[in-house]
Amino acid sequence: MQEEIEAGRIWFGKDGKGVPRKKTYLSEIEGQNAWTWWTNEEVGHNQEAKKEINSIFGAEATFDTPKPERLIQRILALSTNPGDYVLDSFLGSGTTAAVAHKMGRKYIGVEMGEQAKTHCAARLKKVIDGEQGGISKAVGWKGGGGFRFYELGETIFDEDGKIRNSISFANLAAHLWFYETKTPFNAPKHKSAFLGVHNGIGYALLYNGILHDKRIDGGNVLTSKTLAAIRADMGKAECEKLVIYGEASRLGAAKSKELGIEFKQTPYDVRAK
Repeated sequence: MQEEIEAGRIWFGKDGKGVPRKKTYLSEIEGQNAWTWWTNEEVGHNQEAKKEINSIFGAEATFDTPKPERLIQRILALSTNPGDYVLDSFLGSGTTAAVAHKMGRKYIGVEMGEQAKTHCAARLKKVIDGEQGGISKAVGWKGGGGFRFYELGETIFDEDGKIRNSISFANLAAHLWFYETKTPFNAPKHKSAFLGVHNGIGYALLYNGILHDKRIDGGNVLTSKTLAAIRADMGKAECEKLVIYGEASRLGAAKSKELGIEFKQTPYDVRAK
């Protein structure tokens, strides 16, 4: 320690009373230290961002804190590569998605406000058409590509973790399929209690009167008749085991095992995660 002090390696501040700090001289550093101050000239400012928004939607479509495309470009250039995913959980006016699109990144944007339709989706359509604002000229943007727009439906579970009475068959089926397989649900073209086969296991759901008149309690109970209806919906599909969700089962444990069926009761065996 004393040797470092005598060699001028330890600094105690201008008045000699500060917290000791170790010195590293510029001549000893390889490369250049990162500089974290981004000026307006480099990455733009809010006024520039407002002009970008106004040029797309008009002066009446302003936002309180828009971000210039050049700023988002700098951030994405430092943190991602072409083809990477970019997530913006508060998409606002859609700047992040627009810049990511122009820079060849994939992106997911989440927005609860009405501007998800009026601004974000509309802005991305303009980007696809070759809009030349923001960073377009700098990155040589000429248009192209596409995006998918989804609206979230009613949540499956209420505040107490119970299945909502109003939830549709399609939404519950999609939830159960993802819960069981961890893959997206491709709904059959026709309404069917049979959901599909994944890794040798078939899945079916008796819920919300999906089988119409073939049933006890609207077809939500597993019986020999509702099982026959599920088998008919399966067609030529084959599986080693068939998992069936329903309100109750009349088959019994021994019969179910013999038929290769695992019964799960709704709502008790339906999980949020």
